[in-house]
Amino acid sequence: MSTAILTGQPVPGSSLEGDLRSLGYDVRVAADTADAETLLAQVPGDQRVAVVDARFVGHLHALRLGLTDPRFPLAAIPGAVTAQSTGRQALTRAMARENSAGGGTAVAVDSLADRIVTALDHDDTDVHRPELGSLVATVPADPQARNEARQAVAGVDDEAVRLKSAVKSRDGFFTTFCISPYSRYIARWCARRGLTPNQVTTASLITALIAAGCAATGTRGGFVAAGVLLIASFVLDCTDGQLARYSLQYSTLGAWLDATFDRAKEYAYYAGLALGAARGGDDVWALALGAMILQTCRHVVDFSFNEANHDATANTSPTAALSDKLDSVGWTVWVRRMIVLPIGERWAMIAVLTAVTTPRITFCVLLVGCAFAATYTTAGRVLRSLTRKARRTDRAAQALADLADSGPLAQGLAGVFKAAASRLPGIAAPAVALLGGLVLLGLAAQPGFGGPWAVVGAVVYAVTSALAVARPLKGALDWLVPPFFRAAEYGVVLLLAAKAEVNGALPAAFGLVAAVAYHHYDTVYRIRGNAGAPPAWLVRAIGGHEGRTLLVTVLAAVLSASQFSVALTVLAVAVALVVLVESIRFWVSSGAPAVHDEGEPA
Repeated sequence: MSTAILTGQPVPGSSLEGDLRSLGYDVRVAADTADAETLLAQVPGDQRVAVVDARFVGHLHALRLGLTDPRFPLAAIPGAVTAQSTGRQALTRAMARENSAGGGTAVAVDSLADRIVTALDHDDTDVHRPELGSLVATVPADPQARNEARQAVAGVDDEAVRLKSAVKSRDGFFTTFCISPYSRYIARWCARRGLTPNQVTTASLITALIAAGCAATGTRGGFVAAGVLLIASFVLDCTDGQLARYSLQYSTLGAWLDATFDRAKEYAYYAGLALGAARGGDDVWALALGAMILQTCRHVVDFSFNEANHDATANTSPTAALSDKLDSVGWTVWVRRMIVLPIGERWAMIAVLTAVTTPRITFCVLLVGCAFAATYTTAGRVLRSLTRKARRTDRAAQALADLADSGPLAQGLAGVFKAAASRLPGIAAPAVALLGGLVLLGLAAQPGFGGPWAVVGAVVYAVTSALAVARPLKGALDWLVPPFFRAAEYGVVLLLAAKAEVNGALPAAFGLVAAVAYHHYDTVYRIRGNAGAPPAWLVRAIGGHEGRTLLVTVLAAVLSASQFSVALTVLAVAVALVVLVESIRFWVSSGAPAVHDEGEPA
């Protein structure tokens, strides 16, 4: 139970106490600052506590936004301030200071809650202030002002505002105009029946897995059902986030489920399409794996670029200015959001193509569309980086190093190359990473399965990977290093499995890349939550990108094609078990911040 301390004399006819109780607060009344400080000390330290001016007038949803959001240790709106356990000490200090300054006199002239917030600001304490928009939250100074405030409250439908704010501020065209107009009402229906966002997220996953199962039947009816269910899964996927925003049910576990289940759903659907095509005599596993690799590399580009520029100083660019200018024209905003093929447009395209064409056509169109989107977004970001006058921070360099996923081999060699790397030009890191990846893929693509050339390429790749990360990744284009590593590692697995030409090799490769990609996504969301990278022992246990690449090429060189297929399967299971166990342990028990995307991912 949370506790709200009302300060000052209750106002006749006010619904404030009832509103606070409806939000889960136990209400106590303080006559003055000394009484408020005493009541604050009586609240257990692990409970949320709020200090609210008894004269407060405003919308219930304004109170909900200000006093119940679990993501922030301290939050405030006019006339009210709240603290979770992590912000309790700062609130107690500010309250004690106000009590000492006010001498325990009655709270009647000004707002104790607002004075506490001012004291917190003076201490440079971070206090979240939610955007209220048209919602009213005020402490009237006299009866006339109170009457005007009540009229303002009556003039705005806070339920309509709440429904509108449940939708992301930035979504794709398909999501904005074809899903959100009704999914927000599904979210409200779920909230009123006590359903949680995690339950809706799980329902979305189950629906997508059923869709994948329908696609795996290989029948026209199965493909049609799969397309319909994939759209239904996406509706639920939108609903879970809208439910979280509507009811402010944010959680660490929910953020993790929302982030990882999207990828699990999409890639499971790819596997279902490939299985369905195989039933009809068409082997499209290489296309399915290629689509997964391309999509994952697109995300790594997004993540790396954003982390590199998360806190960059002097962050200006003529290219960025042009982009902002284009966003000021309505139709260009939607065109630019659509051509990057975000999740809404992409899933709609996949669903329609599944229902009316074949898996091969679906994958071919998907590959072409994603390749164009990747080229467009990456080219724009390269131009921004080259024209931007910015200095990247140590935090950004560390984030890129974590995203690189270098194992013991690359880290050991990086120490040897440190002095030499410091003398290389600024473009060296991405150039060397790209060169090593091209050498690896070029040698792995040599005719015939097995042989030493792929191993030679992997050795060259390990050396160039170490050189690329031998100095801090603070260069203008150093954010390209992790995507180059991902493309090289995933690409060589695809090449070697395709060259094996035995049943099961490509599905095993699909499973291995999926397991490794999960590890890379998990790394991203840990960094976003300011929880740091996965533990060093995990990276060592699964070898790092260069270690896994060397192992796969050695297996291809010393084993027969059928044995290689079995080895890939064993490696995929081993990596998946280690990564999943550690990831689940971390997200369930770590208490990391609940990070929810407010923009539609690509």
